[in-house]
Amino acid sequence: MVRVSAILLAAGGSKRMGANKLSLPWGRKTVLEQCLSVLLGSEVGEVWVVLSKQTWEPGQRLRGPRVKLVHNPQSRKGMSTSIRKGIQAMGQKSGAVLIALADQPLLNAKTINALIRAYVEKKGTIIVPIFRGKRGHPVLFARRYEKELLKLKKDVGARSLLERHDKDVYEVNSKSKGVIVDIDTWEEYLRRIKPFSKKRIPGPKVFAIPPEG
Repeated sequence: MVRVSAILLAAGGSKRMGANKLSLPWGRKTVLEQCLSVLLGSEVGEVWVVLSKQTWEPGQRLRGPRVKLVHNPQSRKGMSTSIRKGIQAMGQKSGAVLIALADQPLLNAKTINALIRAYVEKKGTIIVPIFRGKRGHPVLFARRYEKELLKLKKDVGARSLLERHDKDVYEVNSKSKGVIVDIDTWEEYLRRIKPFSKKRIPGPKVFAIPPEG
């Protein structure tokens, strides 16, 4: 079985939310804890959680033998810096890397395993989930694309690689909308959290991002 390492991008500034969305409640967990638990429930070998000073919360349950924490002091320069930090930290033991977003709590382990299975079966060297024709996340890359991932700039993510290597991309149909749903606004969060919580959720000021210092 090919060893797949996951990089969980959890260093974003939550600009549209106006609050640290990763620390928001999601059932008995936070949004970040939920995303991490889904990855740990899949067949990935390890999870490198890339955090920033703003998204790190001492009370978050981010521990375990397969969990590695990485600090990204350059997070404000965009998502590409977190991808770079994760790849630089993970070493060479894995044959592929799964890049996941920390604001997709509706994702499930079954989808992740389907991506890994498609890669193992050599259906492609870049594996992408789709829901009703729309591409989503996470995305699995063979390590052959590592140099290109390290060269990404600003907040573009890895979309440019998918366009550049379109013939290498294999799409996995997902029955779960979780691959295309992320929590970017307070309204989106309240709509998605409703089935998971009967408690009243405090307003965004409670979770406001602290100023830099």
